[in-house]
Amino acid sequence: MTTTLCLDIGSGTQDVLLHSPDREIENCPKFVIPSPALQIGRRLEALRLKEKPVWLHGSNMGGGVTRFINAHLKAGLEVAATENAAYTMADDLSRVTGMNIKLADQCPDGFTPVRLTDFDEAWWRRFLDAAELPWPDRIAACAQDHGFHPGESNRMGRFKLWRSLLHDGEGRPEALVYQTPPAMLTRLADLQRDIGSGPVADTGAAAVLGALYEDRIERLSFERGITLVNIGNSHLIAFLLFDGRIHGVYEQHTGCVDGAKLWADLERFRCGCLSFEQVFDENGHGCLCMDLPTEAGGFAPTFVLGPRRAMLEGYDVDFPSPGGDMMLAGCFGLLKGLAMQG
Repeated sequence: MTTTLCLDIGSGTQDVLLHSPDREIENCPKFVIPSPALQIGRRLEALRLKEKPVWLHGSNMGGGVTRFINAHLKAGLEVAATENAAYTMADDLSRVTGMNIKLADQCPDGFTPVRLTDFDEAWWRRFLDAAELPWPDRIAACAQDHGFHPGESNRMGRFKLWRSLLHDGEGRPEALVYQTPPAMLTRLADLQRDIGSGPVADTGAAAVLGALYEDRIERLSFERGITLVNIGNSHLIAFLLFDGRIHGVYEQHTGCVDGAKLWADLERFRCGCLSFEQVFDENGHGCLCMDLPTEAGGFAPTFVLGPRRAMLEGYDVDFPSPGGDMMLAGCFGLLKGLAMQG
């Protein structure tokens, strides 16, 4: 029996499931704890109050830590970083040096080293030991990764990935969980290295996969087309799913829409009438649809997850709780994607 530590790493929290296949899901340990960005941010804040210059090293991690780094700089304190850690602040290192951050392979004299990482194995070993829980057989994790797309908008580059999934990858939802992430997903590559080569996924995609953890939703998706939506704090993503295939992707910034606007977009999305240009011009990532099969029946059943799901209260939607806990939808999505891969 393979135990899996599933991590959904956000900017504020990381939502965690220690899954054992020989246990009822209700009896598997679950945690909602501060995100790595907040944990490291607090260390940076303590050093700022002591007026200590810092040297950042380690991995490209979530941008939630950047505000703590900016606070250090604003206080007139020096910051240095290795090249890999510097990618946390920006994909273009000239922007990093423009922030008066010095690139340095070694810790300068008088600086305090601070390791950046979305996964600190030593911390997790202490945490699980304290909870008297075993070390897992494997670790799977998801985090938001816009990707590194030199010479073009991240929004444009991200939709090249979706186009590849829908066309070359045949739109299989299980392909959203990567055994080897695409090269442009640099944060996920670092995360995969740090967790020990386990599977990784984008947070929004994993949360949407989490809906399929509910048997009733997966069964319905083979009978007719359905719409799956995850409304996160900063990003939202929706898929059109039918017969084991994703037929459309819509991705927007949550702050750019209200409930009425989102519902109008989804109605146009379901009939293949929402263009990439419209969403992109409204500051979203975009929209992409294949030729929508008539037997999908218009993708009307709509299932909504995510911390901002209340945006669609009052509309004709269903609010599922995969595994009995909506906050862990990303973790259940990782498990579902791996199970679908066999």
